[in-house]
Amino acid sequence: MGRQARKLSSSGFYHIMIRGVNHQHIYEEDDDYIYFIKTMQDLKIGHAFEIHAYCLMSNHVHILLREKQIGDISLIMKRMLTKYAMYFNRKYQRSGALIASRYKSIPVEVDEYFIPLQRYIHQNPLKAGLVKKLEEYPFSSYGEYLNGSQLIETKFTLEMAGREEWLRLHQEPVEEEFDSSGKVKLDEGEIRRRIKKQTSGKEPQEIGTWEKTERDKMLKKLKESGLSIRQIERATGISRGIVAKS
Repeated sequence: MGRQARKLSSSGFYHIMIRGVNHQHIYEEDDDYIYFIKTMQDLKIGHAFEIHAYCLMSNHVHILLREKQIGDISLIMKRMLTKYAMYFNRKYQRSGALIASRYKSIPVEVDEYFIPLQRYIHQNPLKAGLVKKLEEYPFSSYGEYLNGSQLIETKFTLEMAGREEWLRLHQEPVEEEFDSSGKVKLDEGEIRRRIKKQTSGKEPQEIGTWEKTERDKMLKKLKESGLSIRQIERATGISRGIVAKS
């Protein structure tokens, strides 16, 4: 059976995830990280794409990338990874694949998950215990949002969220993950916070005591805000069937 075709993004944005083969390191020295960043910079000269966030870890990479022409993502990533793999294999006198299987490219919509995805990308070194502050890690785009950058397109994001709000959100210690669909997996505290925001401060469990029409109206609003039926059920105590029908 052939490989499944990659899903194309209607927005042009992709969350790219790259891992070393057998979880091996793909960067050994600081110069390797720097070379990869320079490779991205060089490719931007000849190809129409933007980078909106990145984080290079020792054995994996996250990139939030926007293609300008639909379908260009495959060529961009092929050239990026081929150039880096040739550099790495030559430098360390090795042969064979450097990157595990195919890189993942998950379409990303410009919605309420866009900034949390950037936060997730930038907080990788913090969660790994490599630094105590995001700005201390030299191989992510977080510092470039603070100090300006020729590589990262910061204007789009900062106009969307505002600089102060973007910085504030990045300091929140939210334990979030992103599944294969590109949607965020929220922890209990974040789900509760989002529901309270929609209900003007009411606790999630209170929704179940509301008059039916108002209850269903709020459940519909919560689903439209991006929360899943399961997340709403778990937070409010309202059965899945009622949440689904609202």
